[in-house]
Amino acid sequence: MEIDLKSLEDKLSKLISLCASLRDENQQLKSELTLVTQDSARLKNNMLQASDQLESLLGTLPAEGQS
Repeated sequence: MEIDLKSLEDKLSKLISLCASLRDENQQLKSELTLVTQDSARLKNNMLQASDQLESLLGTLPAEGQS
């Protein structure tokens, strides 16, 4: 009986440690996801600005056959 309780205690201790480790990893992944999401939004905004600038520049070019 004593051996069973010790074994259960050890397993429970490992489970608690694993849960804490997974909680820490989850928090780190959430932080990384936030940064990646912000970076993605920034890059999308940059692409939209570049697209608008390119369209504006194309609009200033003379039409084909015109000088």
